[in-house]
Order: sequence, then structure tokens, then C-alpha cells
Amino acid sequence: MIKINSTLTPADLKTKLEKFWTLSGQKIRNLEKEYDLSKGAPVFTVKGKYTTRGWTEWTQGFQFGSGILQYDATGENDFLESSRNNTLQFMAPHISHIGVHDHGFNNVSTYGNLLRLMREGKSDFNEWEKNFYELALKLTGAVQASRWTPIKTGGFIHSFNGPHSLFVDTIRSCRALMLSHKLNHVLQAENDVKINLLERNLMHLEATARYSVYYGEGRDIYDIWGRTAHESVFNIKDGNYRCPNSQQGYTGFTTWTRGLAWAMCGFAEELEFLQILPDEELEKSGGRKQIEAWMLKAAKATCDFYIEHSPADGIPYWDTGAPQLYKLGDYLDRAADPFNSYEPVDSSAAAIGLQGLLRLGHYLQQQGDKAAGDRYWQAGLTVLNTLLQEPYLSVDPHHQGLLLHTVYHWPNGWDYVPEGAKIPMGESCMWGDYHIREAALYVHKMIKGEPYYTFFNCVK
Repeated sequence: MIKINSTLTPADLKTKLEKFWTLSGQKIRNLEKEYDLSKGAPVFTVKGKYTTRGWTEWTQGFQFGSGILQYDATGENDFLESSRNNTLQFMAPHISHIGVHDHGFNNVSTYGNLLRLMREGKSDFNEWEKNFYELALKLTGAVQASRWTPIKTGGFIHSFNGPHSLFVDTIRSCRALMLSHKLNHVLQAENDVKINLLERNLMHLEATARYSVYYGEGRDIYDIWGRTAHESVFNIKDGNYRCPNSQQGYTGFTTWTRGLAWAMCGFAEELEFLQILPDEELEKSGGRKQIEAWMLKAAKATCDFYIEHSPADGIPYWDTGAPQLYKLGDYLDRAADPFNSYEPVDSSAAAIGLQGLLRLGHYLQQQGDKAAGDRYWQAGLTVLNTLLQEPYLSVDPHHQGLLLHTVYHWPNGWDYVPEGAKIPMGESCMWGDYHIREAALYVHKMIKGEPYYTFFNCVK
């Protein structure tokens, strides 16, 4: 269980964040100088050097988005110019990609962040450039929404596995639909049927809350408050739910912690987004009170599970049911050990999940629930404080990664295992590097007194 530091404040992290942004800038420049983009998007490091991994192209937006976040934090214009140019040159295929559920990852991280900077007055305003970014966001949300599977209780955006497959991680990618809706766009289908993107997204979120998250209500013998299943499988002929499954976790009945983290972050920021919508827009989906109730329940459950089932410093192992965890003894009562010989940690799950903790905490504080809000908020700061220092922060100038001890797909054996070791360690991934930057920027802006950082600042 996380040992929450109840006295930690954003200001206490100021010195660590200054060091962080210096290292972050060095890593971005190193990667841009040395990585060959013709090989595909960088995914994870092997011996400290980024390499690609063919599965789906879901990480390129994190690469170019990292430069935008770096500019936002430091004001160094070369990061903005490089990211803007790379977005223009490389990101268009990601807008029209009909084969993935990752539109929010790739395109909100790039086009969305570029538009946000313009809206916040951090980059020069240009009407046609604004229109270009808005058009990209309109289209990416509609394309993602077209990956639709109807079920008895609504529907969901299916994963690349096919129409039967609901992935828990898609929830954070669904930001694309919210932005597209807020820009007054719709998805047009056969016979010019106009599909409301907000309503479609809320159906997906509810399906995720209903089937991907457990609440200790007796679904199966592994049903405990807040655990998640990576994949939920449906019979597409009759729309019935069939079973949990996992692509990157250990089993469908254990909790892959990065999937858990996606849910934590996704539900929390969608709760924030609902606050800028008028009540009448939510009526067809059940109304504000009902929507916020199931969404808040899912957010609290997943964040509670993370707190309870992570080691004391807040860095989880890659799956809470990983088969050799028992060999580590009372591993939840002490700091995680990324150098052990049995099961790897996944610091990228921590980088994603901590933002969910912070955002849920802030949301509850704003709603007047100070006690619960403070608990989540302080837990988030505790995890961030761990990641902003060694052994998780990469200080080696020759290592291209920023966040160490991440895992991509351990069951498939894709992650690099150093000579003499039994598990992956010491490597980075593009989503981990991006999300630690995003979490750092979130707190950085609070310290600086800048506008509260949300993905939808680009359309407010």
C-alpha cells in the first residue's frame, strides 16, 4: 500500500522539476538527432537506444507531443518549432487511421496541445493554423468513433483485436471524441445519419465502467473493489458480455497495472470535462447526476485499488497477479524493487496513474469533499516525487529515455532483459516519457500559477 506523504506540496517539488526539465530537454534533442523516423515511430529502448516495435503505430504522437510539453514548461522555441513541423509532416495518417483505437493518444498529444498553446497565448495566434488544428481534431474524433460495436447496454469503441473487444486503455484515447464534439462536429454515417460524438463517447465510458472495472459486487470470485480487466469480450451477434481477457497483463482475472492506470486517468479527466458542458447536453445520456455518479464510482474504485495494491513508494509491479510476486515477500509494505529477479515494475503505469490521482483529488476538492480529495491528491504527489528521482529518472546523457524501468509487453517477451538479469529493467518507453512530462507539467503549472492544465483547454 502506498505510504502517502500527507505534507508534500507542489512547491516542494520545484527543485526536482527544474532538474527534470533540463534532463527532459536533453533527451528530446538526443532522440531527434539520432533516431531514424523512416524505421517507424520509436516505442521503447534497448540498451538505452529507442527502437520501434511493429504492432500498431500508437506512440508517434507521444514523441512529438513531448517537445510541445517541453516548450510549454521552458519556453525554448526550438522544441515548439520542431514539434510543429513534425506534426505537419508525419501525423496526418494518424488522423485517418481506421485500424486503431489510439486517436486520442496520437492526435490530442500533438494537434490538441498545439491548439491549446495558441488558446492560452503561449504561441502566436494564426487563424488558418487554428483552423488546421481544429479540423484535425474534428476528424480524429469522428474516425475513432466509427469503430463502433453495439451491445445490449449501449456500445463501445472496439480495439484493434476486432469488434468483440473492449480495451480498458481506450478510455483515455476517447478524449478525441470529446474535443471533436466540443468543436461542433458530428460523425455522419449511411443515409447521412448524424451521430452525436458526446453521446457515443459516454456510452463507451459507461461500458468501460460497467465491464472493465470491478466493484466487489460478486461478478466472479476475483471481484474486488477497483480491479480492472484489460479486455472485455462480447458476443457481437447478440450483444452479450462474455468474459474478461488480457492482452498485456497476466490473465483476465488479474490486474494489468498500466490498464488500471489508463482507467484512473481517463475517468478523472472525463469528470473534469463534464464540468464545461451544459446540463441539457447530458440529458439524452441519463443526465448529469446519473453520469457523474457512475463515472465517479469508477474513478474512486480504480484509484483506491492502485493505492492499496502498489508498493509503499507508489510504483506498481506490472500486474498485481503476476505469478512470482510471492517470492518478493511483503512487497507492498516497502518500496518497489526494479532490480529484483522475479517480476518487473512498470513505472509508466505510475506516470499515468498519478495524474489520475491528482485530477480526481483536485476534482473532489473543488466539489467540497476535502478529506477524500486530499487523500488522492497527496497520493499523486507521493508517486510523482518518487519518479522525479533515481532510480526512475534517467540521468545518463547517453540513455535516450527519460523514465526508467518501464514495461511494454512482458508476456510476449518484447521487453529487453539485460545480460545476467531475469526480468526487464533500466529501459524506457515513449508513453512513459510523455506521461511523466505531462504529470510534471500539470504540477509545474500549479507552481507557476498558470491556468489549470486540461486536455480541453484547447476548445474552452
